[in-house]
Amino acid sequence: MNEEEWEPKTKLGRLVKEGKITSLSEILAKGMPIMETAIIDHLLPELEEEVIDINLVQRMHKSGRRIRFRATVIVGNGTGFVGLGKAKAKEVGPAIRKAISNAKMNMIEVKQGCGSWECICGASHSVPYKVTGASGSVRVTLMPAPKGIGLVASDVIKKILRIAGIKDAWVSTAGNTRTKVNTSNATFDALRQISLVKIPAKRDVPVEAAE
Repeated sequence: MNEEEWEPKTKLGRLVKEGKITSLSEILAKGMPIMETAIIDHLLPELEEEVIDINLVQRMHKSGRRIRFRATVIVGNGTGFVGLGKAKAKEVGPAIRKAISNAKMNMIEVKQGCGSWECICGASHSVPYKVTGASGSVRVTLMPAPKGIGLVASDVIKKILRIAGIKDAWVSTAGNTRTKVNTSNATFDALRQISLVKIPAKRDVPVEAAE
């Protein structure tokens, strides 16, 4: 849908289109529910999409066996905003499109920092502190890493961290990490925990107070 064709159906959508809300950070900080994907398209036009997993799901019904496709998708802008979505459909294409829509309405803002004691650059390139996410039997622990280390993780976790804007991180996992869905859920859970914590800004300590 083009910007001109978008007719907001919610109060939040109208505020965004009228220019009264110009930042996704403001929406997330106020806990306002996002019910229209066009809001994300308007505020984050440079959003990237990455398919994490496509799986065939079979279900027995009184009319016979039903086959559907389940898609898991991650979306993000590479600078802190990321969303994870899942959906099922009879065909792969519709499943992916539904998953993308669900991911856009499940966006979070990931706090970044330089939490590694080995690095004193002060830039926002890693996670600010150690955090663990869980889903099923899978546990994913993200740890701050010095600048230049990169993402020391599996391919699935790398995709999620990269699209979230994390450039350096040590990652340890436990459980059945071969299940991509649980691994992606656990990674997103860890990022969500970071997004919910308020990190105070660093302040210069007066010389008198330090003595």
